[in-house]
Amino acid sequence: MTATIRPRRSLLFVPASNVRALEKARGLPSDAVIIDLEDAVAPAAKEAAREQARAAIAQGLGGREVALRVNGADTPWGADDLALAASVAPDAVLVPKAASAEAVRDIGRRLDALGAPARVQVWAMIETARAVLDADAMARTALEPASRLALFVIGANDLARETGVRVRAGRAALLPWLQQVLLAARASGLAAIDSVYNDFSDTAGFAAECAQGRDLGFDGKSLIHPAQIAAANAAFGPGADDIAEARALIAAFTAPENAGKGAVSFEGRMIEDLHVAIARRTLALADAIAALHHP
Repeated sequence: MTATIRPRRSLLFVPASNVRALEKARGLPSDAVIIDLEDAVAPAAKEAAREQARAAIAQGLGGREVALRVNGADTPWGADDLALAASVAPDAVLVPKAASAEAVRDIGRRLDALGAPARVQVWAMIETARAVLDADAMARTALEPASRLALFVIGANDLARETGVRVRAGRAALLPWLQQVLLAARASGLAAIDSVYNDFSDTAGFAAECAQGRDLGFDGKSLIHPAQIAAANAAFGPGADDIAEARALIAAFTAPENAGKGAVSFEGRMIEDLHVAIARRTLALADAIAALHHP
């Protein structure tokens, strides 16, 4: 992941086959849009959806980050989807059911061969048992020269289907796997996005899962409906109190009377350099969000 902070509180999936949804996405406050050529598009509609995705990416989606979820390389549509990605150059290509380090490398090599600009990232969906087990090996490919890998997206629906776990409120059965993937991502400098929440009418349940994802350390949440954007943005972004505290903490630590001190007292607790770094990141994220949505 680059040093530049990119807000990824809310990543909205939009079917490439739905022209109206693509047009509406331009005015929505999500931090990113994932144009979906895979699960949300029926086989008979794949070709038309590809052309609609081409037009939408060429026109732009309001300055926000745009990813294209392609069909798997082992499907009849995967090669054409990658060729489209190389030609229209979205911010990222989201690879479904990534399962090995070599598969991640292969996507990068194929994008290189197709002439995709270097800025086009690879995002990998972690949605199989094998992907969870090999998450660290996949993440480590981000440390290799010219790697495009930048982000993991959890795919809990497919993971639950394959493993047979029952996903209940609180996601107890999934938590060890979520933490394993998150640790793998962070160890190699990758961003990590929590899974979708299927019942978009369950606002309380969605808010609770956003809070859980935030506390686990995810950067944001993937979404299936525009109604989920506001809650995800609120959960994964710094609020007014967070911003005020970050500014006060930095001011206290850098005050002249504290010059040269390794730790100082702030509001009843001791703070040091690492707390200042966290506070500076909070302010940088707030600035990035403001620049994205209020340029």
